Amino acid sequence: MERHRIDLPLLIVTLVLVGIGSIMVYSASYALAEERFHGDSGFFIKRHLGRVAIGLAILAIFTFIDYRKLRTWAIPIIGLGLFLLVLVFVPGLGLSIRGATRTLKLGILNFQPAEFMKIGLILFLAHYLDRRQQIIRQFVPGLLPALALIGVVFLLIAEQPDFGTAIALSASAGMLLFVGKAKLKHLLSIAAVGIPVVAFKLITSDHSRKRLITYIDRLFGDPDRLSNIRQDSDYQVYQSLISLGNGGFFGTGLGEGRQKYHFLPDPHTDFIFAIVGEEFGFIGGIVLIGLFAVFVWRGIAIARQAPDGFGFFLASGLSLLIGVHVMINLGVATGLLPTTGIPLPFISYGGTWTLFCLMAVGILLNISKNASRWQRLRYD
Repeated sequence: MERHRIDLPLLIVTLVLVGIGSIMVYSASYALAEERFHGDSGFFIKRHLGRVAIGLAILAIFTFIDYRKLRTWAIPIIGLGLFLLVLVFVPGLGLSIRGATRTLKLGILNFQPAEFMKIGLILFLAHYLDRRQQIIRQFVPGLLPALALIGVVFLLIAEQPDFGTAIALSASAGMLLFVGKAKLKHLLSIAAVGIPVVAFKLITSDHSRKRLITYIDRLFGDPDRLSNIRQDSDYQVYQSLISLGNGGFFGTGLGEGRQKYHFLPDPHTDFIFAIVGEEFGFIGGIVLIGLFAVFVWRGIAIARQAPDGFGFFLASGLSLLIGVHVMINLGVATGLLPTTGIPLPFISYGGTWTLFCLMAVGILLNISKNASRWQRLRYD
């Protein structure tokens, strides 16, 4: 097998995204940090840069770990992920924040098992699809075990409740099954059964029902209500749209946005794209979307050049996972989707997800490093 250098375009676009994210986290958070932390305007950016530094170290490590060795860890990792998801519900271990119990408190470490499961599920499905290629088009022996696992993961994450992550991960996994040549009619049949289950979970959860109702109201409600929504749970979306509108075509300039001053809540997290749009305008937003498009394109290119089926499915799954997160986050920020709590990869302030995104890049780079330059796998 011919070995060659890592995929430089993917590495470069990742570093550019991380750089933009760091700049925007500071721009979006300094006013909030100054108010909350006794004048320390750099509170959030210092924490963010620390996590980015750890993430880049993880990226470097996984770039030099042969991705094929990860196969042996696929089953233990998925088992550990399920165990951690269950631990969240143990009193004293699960940390409840804003009505959702998503964080596991282990001493001084706060950890979100759902973020660990994102990589764990993709890793396991890559292993599973590679081993079951001959029977994946058969429903019971091939597809059903994978669907059952996805269903269990969905229910555990949705119960926290974290429907945004549950839906994003399930959608990514379903796309990967389709890439793995599962029959479309089987996937659509499961979707027809699963959608009512998801709808039932949404309407029976107070946390998610409020978000769904305000989303429907925003689409079909009285336009005059928009002037009186400060107490509405959809308030962030309206402020996000105002931010994007303020930016116009070229933006107000870096640091000159107004919505981060006590209008858009927590502007450095899930709605950071609104600050990008306000300060860099439509042009800046399009450039950022273009960078994400390049990232996904390079990820798919790496998958096509992978030297084996496991590498193909792993690269495809990781690329789809990050791509789906980008689409959902942008959909929420622009008002097309209900609020989900999904961060923008590489850009939003965050901990666990930032680390796992950079780990995913390291894995992709290692697959590219081991790939044959001219090889194109076909799964007929």
